[in-house]
Amino acid sequence: MKLHLPVVSVYTVPTDAPEADGTLAWNSTTVVIAEVTAGDATGTGWTYGPAAVGDFLRDHLAPLVEGREALDIPAAHEAMVRAIRNAGRPGIAACAISALDIALWDLKARLLELPLARLLGSCREQVPVYGSGGFTTYHDTHLAAQLNGWVHGQHIPRVKIKIGEDRGRATRRDISRVRAARQVIGPEAELYVDANGAYTRKQAIRVGRALAEHDVAWFEEPVSSDDLTGLRLIRDTLPCDVTAGEYGYDLPYFARMITAGAVDCLQIDATRCGGLTEFLRAAALAQAHGLEVSAHCAPHAHAAAAAALPNLRHIEWFHDHVRVEDMFFDGALDPRGGTITPTQGVGHGLTLRAEEVQEFRVA
Repeated sequence: MKLHLPVVSVYTVPTDAPEADGTLAWNSTTVVIAEVTAGDATGTGWTYGPAAVGDFLRDHLAPLVEGREALDIPAAHEAMVRAIRNAGRPGIAACAISALDIALWDLKARLLELPLARLLGSCREQVPVYGSGGFTTYHDTHLAAQLNGWVHGQHIPRVKIKIGEDRGRATRRDISRVRAARQVIGPEAELYVDANGAYTRKQAIRVGRALAEHDVAWFEEPVSSDDLTGLRLIRDTLPCDVTAGEYGYDLPYFARMITAGAVDCLQIDATRCGGLTEFLRAAALAQAHGLEVSAHCAPHAHAAAAAALPNLRHIEWFHDHVRVEDMFFDGALDPRGGTITPTQGVGHGLTLRAEEVQEFRVA
């Protein structure tokens, strides 16, 4: 069965409050959606990034897959990767490939009338999630309300907040916010932090020692994820797990991070790394080196594939993307109890509410 020309749409959704982490601030989230049809079925995939991702997808990748066999996803994926050689893969091109690859997997499962999790082969019915947000722009009451909602409202037993405010220039406030977060969630819930590469190496070690007093279990990007030596130094020094990987746009990136001994848990983002095709490959590479993996952001894009991974730790239930995915799709999952169950329905189980979200469309 042959693929029709994919359809691309771009939407920008304002945040519900000002947001920032250690190295960036933003007030909107842009989602690029790819829809691809074969026969009577349509698959949907998406990524988060600038509107230029949609332009690249529409102009360079969509014509490339038109007319190909719908079930032969590796062939389509390889064709896209080869076609972007001179454009460069990291960034816009990789995100565009990712959105279309996710759509192709959804389409294949729908053509076979299977849940995507069953097509891939599940090794778990329930996938753990962690609540993620806690932006540095949140005042204390806002932070407390969000953490309360996850831990005491939805009973998600693990949460993450942002630190590294103002590129690491506000470490006292960072520690104060961590202390406040621990008080809100209580002693039993797991507490994670994400510095988004804001600190220097020695600064991250000093902060990490203070974090240990509040039983922080996960220190994400204490320094830039490009500083593999620094990540390894911090990993070897601190008791908490050091993690990174969200900016992996191809398999060699993950290979370098793993062989450098830079992380305790490898983060992978299917909406950046090349879709579910490359997500599964990266997870297998991590397993070969004795590492667990965590899916970065875009929780509904990862849910089915995460259920197939024996070395999965959890999925990031990221506030911005949860808002968008709840707004844009019928079939959004429920994280109450700290897990989601992605084995229902056909494909990934989501259906785009195109008319209802038209007001956010920009391309």
